[in-house]
Amino acid sequence: MKDHEIKSLHGNRRSPKRSICRSIFTSPLFYLTLAFLAFFVGYYTATSNPFPSSSSSAAATNNINFPSRLAATTAAMTLPPEIDNFRVAPNCIDPIPADLIRETVLTRVYGGASPFDNFPPPHVANSLRHRSLKGWGSKGAVFRHLIEEVRPKIIIEVGTFLGASAVHMATLTRQLGLDDTLILCIDDFRGWPGFREQFQFINHINGDVMLLYQFMQNVVYSNVTDSVLPLPFSTGSTLSRLCQWGVTADLIEIDAGHEFNSAWSDINRAFRLLRPGGVMFGHDYFRMGDNRGVRRAVNLFAQIYGLRVQTDGEHWVIHTS
Repeated sequence: MKDHEIKSLHGNRRSPKRSICRSIFTSPLFYLTLAFLAFFVGYYTATSNPFPSSSSSAAATNNINFPSRLAATTAAMTLPPEIDNFRVAPNCIDPIPADLIRETVLTRVYGGASPFDNFPPPHVANSLRHRSLKGWGSKGAVFRHLIEEVRPKIIIEVGTFLGASAVHMATLTRQLGLDDTLILCIDDFRGWPGFREQFQFINHINGDVMLLYQFMQNVVYSNVTDSVLPLPFSTGSTLSRLCQWGVTADLIEIDAGHEFNSAWSDINRAFRLLRPGGVMFGHDYFRMGDNRGVRRAVNLFAQIYGLRVQTDGEHWVIHTS
């Protein structure tokens, strides 16, 4: 028999092993068994949903009371592991008295002197406007509503820019007889890439924008230097350090970064500084498409801690009592 005839004969002969494999892989029982194994493995290896429903979250947190900041931190630590991953919990010490906060900040940040002493420095004096209080929602009714309600001794503003809302709050506290209220303004005063396209009047020297100096000029012009202190650093590092110094506040405004990660970090860190019964609020809750930004961060935070989000004009408000 010729070689090509032998090959042809062998090619037409079906291998027993191949027949068995084909029958197995085409059997409905095989696919049913495979599906069951996939379900079994997935069920026992998957973690829980990192975004629990409102009902499940509320059930886990509605019974948490917050008699003190340390109790709030302890209660938060009992959250399920998948929620715990979202927390921002810096180390904090016991709160210091409100009347020591100004001295503490001045000593630790400015060496005991006021940053407004001998202001402005000669090299920036000619680069500043006498007054420029551009802001967004800086005079909303929510400020008067909350200051009248809380009557705060300490206010922390996270995100200040030119100080429009800080000056407005300082004016309101004086009108309400709260002459000793201190407002701590946290901002790195660097703006954001391209912000001078909109605010061309803010000068810069060798790339150093005059935003902090213009803010300070606005405070000086408005005659509220006794009520307002700038903390010119990043919001995350400053809030963490205040917590380590025992600084707390009765009223905290969050109005810095608008993307989710920034807002989420600011809200969680600021919450550790809130005195029992204090109020936290912020702007930009109704920004278009903000289910991916501030509103998402606020709603998730409230869901985790079993708190209620209220609105006042353009602002969100969270009471802790």
